[in-house]
Amino acid sequence: MRCPFCRYPDSRVIDSREVDDGQAIRRRRSCPECSRRFTTLEGSLLSVVKRSGVTEPFSRSKVIAGVTRACQGRPVDADAVAQLAQLVEETVRGSGQAEVQSQDVGLAILGPLRDLDEVAYLRFASVYRSFSSAEDFAAEIRDMRARTVGHGAGAPGTGAAGSAPGTAARDQAAADPGSSADSGSQTPDSRAGSVRSSAGRGSGPTPIVDRLTIHPPAPGRPPPAGVG
Repeated sequence: MRCPFCRYPDSRVIDSREVDDGQAIRRRRSCPECSRRFTTLEGSLLSVVKRSGVTEPFSRSKVIAGVTRACQGRPVDADAVAQLAQLVEETVRGSGQAEVQSQDVGLAILGPLRDLDEVAYLRFASVYRSFSSAEDFAAEIRDMRARTVGHGAGAPGTGAAGSAPGTAARDQAAADPGSSADSGSQTPDSRAGSVRSSAGRGSGPTPIVDRLTIHPPAPGRPPPAGVG
């Protein structure tokens, strides 16, 4: 590395550290000729080919600027936008190509932006895909809803398993017949208990005390064995 002060054609590295989440390396250098120090930044070269054919270096700051405009007025903080831009850069660099099309960068933005904020996604998509009418927005919204349903979202008013209200209660009643008393129906034993309890109030028919009725012995006859 040539010294920027005395133009000496060599320098010595005295410190190195990663920046931009490992995407670049900052080196602190010293010139052996003039002893002055300077800093260099080294990173892999990634170029973006625009639709006009012009090639320019990839810039994470431009991704942040575009997403920030789409998120204007939305509850999205700057940290979330910065994380999205980092994810976009990792996705683009992961292709392993030195040059990528601007359309590929836009596609890398759309997916994370849809998960971040749907309104911001529609704003960005309307510019990126050149929406020309309200029908274009409606078609994009239908596509978003179709993806949401495809991911298994339950219908409103249903339980965790997608069943309608009251289904769990009916299933429980079928599994435990005794619980049906809560819904107004009574089993034969509960009805008999109701009759017995009504006898104490002096209303209704004579209660059935037991299945075996013991009659007193006739006058002059000894009582049966075991009864007394």
